[in-house]
Amino acid sequence: MAKGGFRGGYGGMGGMNQMQMMKQAQKMQQDLLKMQQELEQTDYTAAAGGGVVTATVNGKRELTSLEIKPEAVDPDDVEMLQDMVIAAVNEALRKAEDAASSNMSRLTGGLNLGF
Repeated sequence: MAKGGFRGGYGGMGGMNQMQMMKQAQKMQQDLLKMQQELEQTDYTAAAGGGVVTATVNGKRELTSLEIKPEAVDPDDVEMLQDMVIAAVNEALRKAEDAASSNMSRLTGGLNLGF
């Protein structure tokens, strides 16, 4: 053991730093919960096929609305309609994911914390 004994523990300035870190972690957790609630209440909309198919998802990544204009329905080309629905839904989901990633990045200061 080094001269002067063990200097670890929770006394002195180290204890203050730990308390500050705990407060910061609690604030970050509160901010994260608030952000998640806001994201869950937000709708993300995307269109495909020049706007004939529109999909809306919420922040929970649930499809909440799907609008198909009559001119998109061609009984001889159902596959195109299916492709437009998939494209619109996937784009709306991407918007929701991008918003979540952007908000998480702002909250963590760009640190990748595995969220």
